[in-house]
Amino acid sequence: MTDPEAIVFVVDDDPSVRRALQRLIRSAGFTVESFASAQEFLGLPRPDIPGCLVLDIHMPGVSGLDLQDELAAAEVNLPIIFLTGYGTVPASVRAMKAGAVDFLEKPVDDRALVVAIHQAVERNRRARLEQAEVREIQRRVESLSPREREVFSLLLTGMLNKQIASELGTTEKTIKVHRGRVMEKMQAGSMAELVRLAGKLGMR
Repeated sequence: MTDPEAIVFVVDDDPSVRRALQRLIRSAGFTVESFASAQEFLGLPRPDIPGCLVLDIHMPGVSGLDLQDELAAAEVNLPIIFLTGYGTVPASVRAMKAGAVDFLEKPVDDRALVVAIHQAVERNRRARLEQAEVREIQRRVESLSPREREVFSLLLTGMLNKQIASELGTTEKTIKVHRGRVMEKMQAGSMAELVRLAGKLGMR
């Protein structure tokens, strides 16, 4: 089964390995792009669709671990599956602690790699949906007026309308109006939903 809405990037300095990985990944139904170095990978634009990176850990110049660090610093959320011909425990620990999905030794088991790729792509798909939801919630918050934001923040503390009115020096009727606008703009049908949306932004 093909997945045209996902892409797998391969970065490995060995041409024969790249060709073999391309064949395997295409046979698993994924679009694949390969690169001979980390610099080449970083220098080209990437499509804005779910995917993952199959990355050789030992390469001349910028190593796989260095590339992992660069992507993290640039806040590029791309799951990484590391491949190595001579893996070391410290390298694998560093890679996994930095968020790598898997660490496989060459010659890689085809089935294990395909399973890891499916898991990585699905993880990236979920993360992208989560990020899109957070951006949408943030957009809703930014649509609130300054006073509505104040009411929003106080609602999250569990205050009642009359308590918020007292805190802000206004009437309970006015707070009810603001509260209604907050619920409408935030597209929340209940306080529980409003709290859930706020939690997505780390607001309490």
